[in-house]
Amino acid sequence: MSADGLAALDVAGRIARLRGLLAEAGTAALLVTKRANVRYLTGFTGSAGMLLVTADDACFVTDGRYTERAHDEIGRAGAPTRIEIGASAATQRGYLRDAAAGSAVALEDHDVTWATQRELAEAFGAVVPGGTPVETLRRVKDAGEVDRIRRACAIADETFRDTVPMLAEQPTEVEFAIALERGMRERGASGNSFDPIVAAGPNGSRPHHTPGSRRIGRGELVVCDFGCVVDGYCSDMTRTVSVGDPGPEARRLYEVVLRSQAAGVAAVVAGVSAGEVDRAARDVIVAEGWGDAFSHSTGHGVGLEIHESPRVATAAGDTLLVGDVVTVEPGVYLPGIGGVRIEDTVVVSGTGCEPLTLTPKDLAR
Repeated sequence: MSADGLAALDVAGRIARLRGLLAEAGTAALLVTKRANVRYLTGFTGSAGMLLVTADDACFVTDGRYTERAHDEIGRAGAPTRIEIGASAATQRGYLRDAAAGSAVALEDHDVTWATQRELAEAFGAVVPGGTPVETLRRVKDAGEVDRIRRACAIADETFRDTVPMLAEQPTEVEFAIALERGMRERGASGNSFDPIVAAGPNGSRPHHTPGSRRIGRGELVVCDFGCVVDGYCSDMTRTVSVGDPGPEARRLYEVVLRSQAAGVAAVVAGVSAGEVDRAARDVIVAEGWGDAFSHSTGHGVGLEIHESPRVATAAGDTLLVGDVVTVEPGVYLPGIGGVRIEDTVVVSGTGCEPLTLTPKDLAR
């Protein structure tokens, strides 16, 4: 248990598990450059660092700005890697080239730009695509990761509970978004998972509306999508509310999306395909004639990034695993009228799932 009451992260064993995946793929050396992946494998939280992993070596490089942080964080996490500090990119690549020992170096092909690929090819002599083995490891969360996501969800829950009465004062969308951000930071979050979405009235028909100067009126549907970060891990939640009764048409729209979301959550269980979860939620909306107005997938994985594997979408081929953390967030968006989205973050178990976002789903406030 960490000093802040969170379960410990199992960072020390991750490089060994990565080596198993590399051996299966016939990969001699993987250069990890994606920041979230470097953090996952080493515990290092800085903005500049690379990790080269081979069958019998792990070499982390960064620059002098992070000398103390690298030794502190990597040492505290217990990651089995040596640390080299280089003042220049050329010096750092020299350490990595030595660690590669002439092997072809695999790159994280979803993270490396064409320009960087050319530079690394010049440095190493041979580079090959490495796929996404670290993301494969990151998908199933250990107890420490779930604990951090749970804490981030709890902060979002508490913040919404304490901030939603402000809607009665008819703030602007951006004023309410700022209040959510401030509330989450005051309760211990290190930042936002993403910029909050607050979409009132007709703006609710835009799933990723940017909050603006429009004042939130009584009886309007207000879509609020937000989350925060705790020790690197994200939360994600959407609630749609109104100040007072929004009227029968809005209530019907809300009730349909609420049933859709409940059906999606009920379908989440280990061994079920992510596509089945999407269909369970989508079928409810299609049956009401609003299928075309549900314009996005039902959900996504959550962890060190706000969007990660697995996708919960119609054509998604992933089968849910115990320890997956995913969102279930169906929505209906009607241009000129508004929209409704309801979202929970849940962790998958062998018998169903546990919701981590616990804010009640009451429409009228």
